[in-house]
Amino acid sequence: MPGENLSRDEARERAELLSVDGYEVDLDLRSAVGGPDGDGDAAAGPRTFRSVTTIRFRNARAGASTFADLVAPAVNAVTLNGRPLDPATVFDGTRVALEDLPEGANTLVVDAQCAYSRTGEGMHRFVDPEDGEVYLYTQYEPADSRRVFANFEQPDLKAPFRFQVTAPEGWTVRSNGAEESRDGEVRRFAETKPISTYITAVVAGPYHYVTDSYSRTFEDGTTLEIPLGAMCRKGLARHFDADDIFLITKQGLDFFHDNFDYPYPFGKYDQAFVPEYNLGAMENPGCVTFREEYIFRGKVTQAAYESRANVILHEMAHMWFGDLVTMQWWDDLWLKESFADFMGAFTMVESTRFKNGWITFANNRKSWAYRADQLPSTHPVTADIRDLEDAKLNFDGITYAKGASVLKQLVAYVGREAFLEGARRYFKKHAYGNTQLGDLLSVLTETSGRDMAAWSRSWLQTAGVNSLTPVATYDAAARITELAVLQEAAESHPELRPHRVAVGLYRRAVDGDLVRYARAEVDVAGPRTVVAELAGAERPELILVNDDDLTYCKVRFDEASLATLRAHLGDMTDPLARALCWSALWNMTRDGLMPARDFVSLVLAFAGRESDIGVLQMLHAWTRTALTQYATPGWREEGGRALAEGALRELRVAEPGSEHQLAWARFFASVADSEADFRLLSGLLDGSARIDGLDVDQELRWAFLSPLASHGVADESAIDAELARDDTASGKRHQVRCLASRPSAAVKAQAWAGVVESDALSNALVEATIAGFTQSSQRELLAPYVGKYFDAIERVWAERSIQIGVIVVKGLFPALQDDPATLATTDEWLSVHADAAPALRRLVLEARDDLARALRAQACDAGAAEAAAAAGI
Repeated sequence: MPGENLSRDEARERAELLSVDGYEVDLDLRSAVGGPDGDGDAAAGPRTFRSVTTIRFRNARAGASTFADLVAPAVNAVTLNGRPLDPATVFDGTRVALEDLPEGANTLVVDAQCAYSRTGEGMHRFVDPEDGEVYLYTQYEPADSRRVFANFEQPDLKAPFRFQVTAPEGWTVRSNGAEESRDGEVRRFAETKPISTYITAVVAGPYHYVTDSYSRTFEDGTTLEIPLGAMCRKGLARHFDADDIFLITKQGLDFFHDNFDYPYPFGKYDQAFVPEYNLGAMENPGCVTFREEYIFRGKVTQAAYESRANVILHEMAHMWFGDLVTMQWWDDLWLKESFADFMGAFTMVESTRFKNGWITFANNRKSWAYRADQLPSTHPVTADIRDLEDAKLNFDGITYAKGASVLKQLVAYVGREAFLEGARRYFKKHAYGNTQLGDLLSVLTETSGRDMAAWSRSWLQTAGVNSLTPVATYDAAARITELAVLQEAAESHPELRPHRVAVGLYRRAVDGDLVRYARAEVDVAGPRTVVAELAGAERPELILVNDDDLTYCKVRFDEASLATLRAHLGDMTDPLARALCWSALWNMTRDGLMPARDFVSLVLAFAGRESDIGVLQMLHAWTRTALTQYATPGWREEGGRALAEGALRELRVAEPGSEHQLAWARFFASVADSEADFRLLSGLLDGSARIDGLDVDQELRWAFLSPLASHGVADESAIDAELARDDTASGKRHQVRCLASRPSAAVKAQAWAGVVESDALSNALVEATIAGFTQSSQRELLAPYVGKYFDAIERVWAERSIQIGVIVVKGLFPALQDDPATLATTDEWLSVHADAAPALRRLVLEARDDLARALRAQACDAGAAEAAAAAGI
């Protein structure tokens, strides 16, 4: 990986020197099929395809030297301005040296053999186990287009692209531009508008392809016609609900045209759902790619459909924020990702059937941000990205979810119309160009009249999350004499920020419902802010700071409010307020302020009354974490039994056939730990047991088989028999995970070797193997791998691609060995390997911080147990 890196300084120097007039890229992908199955071997080399690229560019300084980017096993020929160059001299495996360039126009032609990928980076090749068909797609962000064609791999050297692809005649082939002509196996695509290299795309294979169209007539009488396409593997066609995908697409296009005043600029709009995808999706203009898991093979909850809609709209927002106007360098990645994350939720709530999107945002997306913002690697929303390795790791909860939360706060601060007008001016001023932070701030200052520089310094250029706590005093008549909001910050990031917040007062009504009876908005500034408007209000049972979720902060409670939640959380009628309280209680648990066993008890008491399915599924995930990481080891067995019993109880009383029943069934399987639990799961699989309304489809079968495998109830033959029922790509991933989860030292050794000592597995199967390897019920079996992990990670990082390196380093960190000894071993590695790759050290530092947090939470939980024992409880 080090030889493939590109620094910000190198990119800046090259951008000062060059401008690019256009690319012509000719790819011959016929080599993807035929020959021995697989992607090559060590002796013969990787399976490759021919890539011929012509780059027309201008050089600003006579005699200058620079380089083009290319990661390829071999280069056949290089020609610069008609003069042949010796590939052995000018190509070092990652760069093509360009020496003594004349001023003005230049033409570079590179004829290379590029490798198909098994890691989801570059030109990924997938062989469908169901029918043997081969599927290809590209994925580049931040810098993997150079694995497919020679280029200048940085976002600010935009250019028009024209692709020509030679592929088997029966294949569907799509790129950014529309297909202009076809001659047998050769497809030629229309030239694109100026775009960055990382958002070019090719998707090729025997894909199932569905079409539709979108039409929009503007006030001036002109009409915009956008051809729509949606595609997936043939094996998923029977599950492909393209009509719903097109519905969300059209609703999004309507919203963006209503509000952005800039017509969609990239012609057609294809959406490809592809296998073994590393991301949720990628905003390639005219050819958006998604992970195929968004095509649902079985029954899922509405939360899954909402998530898919959010991603569709997130990527669509990128057509303007990111594709039309692109950040200059990865420092300002937030300029596209924060906006797309915010606009995804905003558009979904305003234009689709998913009206509770802000609840999901508050409960799910922001929890990702809160975690990331408390890691030692936290950074401002506008980050300091030194090189591509930094960029790869900055697609994180801060760049996405915190940035989106900050924009939600900005809308509350400047007003919706000022925000949207700022976006409109931004697009028109910088169309097809590149921008930095100041370019956006200038238009927002114009439209809002606010001091955006001061706002930016507080919200975009400093790291950390503030805590807001209410403090109230009352008179003899039980009315508020003063209500203040205290703002705190961590010592490591002491910035106190301006917050526009709502403060809600809640009490129980006659029918027992916990409802809001007073609300005030206030600008919180500094360590203490008085909410004057609420003086004189009747004493509340609950004070909720950041009601309606206007700002980005950790919410704390006073003692009276916390006591109310312990007794009456399930009585809150407003779903957003309830979600905010759950989120605040979870943050308290993570921060060691609430014992994990107390959080588990709250879930057991009130989760069964949760109406929002997305919140319920988030509670299930948090509760598993509370049990396996934050509860003291001595209580885990008792807590696990209580969770399994509670989950089964809720499963049996849930409405038959409902999504809540499905969610509780999945949760029960994930916490099952007794012989009785395993008998029930086995019975549901073989048909000897039944729960009214519960359809045990193929995906649910795998969910039930997983705990049976990890607890040694289901053996290899049972797992293989399930694969025979579901001999598909999805089935194969489930099988690999289940096989690696079996409680055997030999199994663990085999799984470890398959991931760490070999690169034969694809990215998806590496992830599945690691998911099976790391079972919380197998801590003793995994103990020997602490030392092996730290012995291996530097070699893995050096030898494998960044994507696989990240998966292995994060996934195999010995978090389940949650004791001070593991913490000390981690600290020793960090001390001895001070010169390790910064991105690798960041991953280890983050995992170390999670482990230290778990130990602090366990100490809190142990303290609660000791206090209860002392009190005789």
